[in-house]
Amino acid sequence: MSATSNSPELFEPLNPPPRLLMGPGPINCDPRVLHAMAMPPLGHSDPTFWRYMDETMVLLRQLFRTENHWSFLVNGSARAGIEALMISIIAPGDRVLVPIFGRFGHLLTEIAERCGAETSTIEVEWGAVFDPAQIDAAIQKHQPKLVALVHGDTSTTTVQPLAEIGPICRRHGAFLFVDATATLGGMPFETDTWQIDAVAAGLQKCLSGPPGTALVSLNERVVEAIATRQHIEHGIAPADFEPPLGPKIQSNYLDIPMLMKWWSGTRLPHHTEATPMLYAARECARIALADGLETSFGRHQLSSNALTAGLEAMNLELFGDRAHKMPNVTGVLIPNGIDGEAVRRDMLDCFGIEIGTSFGPLQGKIWRIGTMGYNCRRQNVLICLAALETALLRRGYPARAGAAVEAALGVYDVWDARSTPAALAN
Repeated sequence: MSATSNSPELFEPLNPPPRLLMGPGPINCDPRVLHAMAMPPLGHSDPTFWRYMDETMVLLRQLFRTENHWSFLVNGSARAGIEALMISIIAPGDRVLVPIFGRFGHLLTEIAERCGAETSTIEVEWGAVFDPAQIDAAIQKHQPKLVALVHGDTSTTTVQPLAEIGPICRRHGAFLFVDATATLGGMPFETDTWQIDAVAAGLQKCLSGPPGTALVSLNERVVEAIATRQHIEHGIAPADFEPPLGPKIQSNYLDIPMLMKWWSGTRLPHHTEATPMLYAARECARIALADGLETSFGRHQLSSNALTAGLEAMNLELFGDRAHKMPNVTGVLIPNGIDGEAVRRDMLDCFGIEIGTSFGPLQGKIWRIGTMGYNCRRQNVLICLAALETALLRRGYPARAGAAVEAALGVYDVWDARSTPAALAN
């Protein structure tokens, strides 16, 4: 139909094919979250809507394991939360240190540079993590205002231990910001205990939700630091409002102090809250806490163990430092002579299963298989292993048919035996 036709150009109704998303995220949403998102919207001055906002803040504090009052949502993908915190903390000319061990450390570096920071980096080979002493030495050398660090980097499937990093930053007077997008809800994350000053995450991985909103939490140290940058739009500012002395935050939409006023009791308008995403975040956090965070951590680790056993039974080699492997994403070296993209296509076209590739120096060298959130279940691990084994056999890889599922079932059998009432009693 020509662009000049008077008839509108229409398409068929949405009917996406069924997929099992076993990549590094996003994943299949928990049906309870989808149901929550379908609830009727409310006006943003409705007391019930405000109550849902307050309830979400309470749930997020428990999820982040923090006493931080300022734990709330930033509408936008997980990256919106990262950028909101960084652009609000960093003023042009501030020094920032980014330890990089994968793609998303490079992302933090780019955001810091766009904030006008004087940015320094340290790097380790992809698949490794930092010793705390390396970060300590870099802080002493560069004297940053902010250290920005990824917790679990899905590009390398490795997780950076944080327990010692926060105290190091405090000792040197630096703030610690952490991107926990890939780990929150799937492994321990202790905001207060680890002395993390600001953290951002998303829903689309271990929390079984959709992409589209970010979860953030910041402590009073950060609140005090950004107080001089508080701004109110002229159209809604009180008559007695005096502009702050500090530099204005470069983004209106991602201005944390203005968002704080919206999430405070004053409800000073900022933007139109994405109602379905508020509902989704509330339900994701509610489900995670109702199931129990420790239960969730155990389920993710069990699935990782079963998947690993199945992969090794196919004589596939895992990528990265095994001591610091993420429990929810597993890197697998693509065997020599095997077309990795052809295998991924076979899994998608024949089985409706998506697994991931990687980026940068790992592009075309590893697959990334996710076992997280709602997909972190026995049947999904077994189905994924069976499909991968079949796809490999079709491409000439010498795997023993059935070995992968058999090995994974062995892990689950041991777990089942240990979880019987009699075993637990002992």
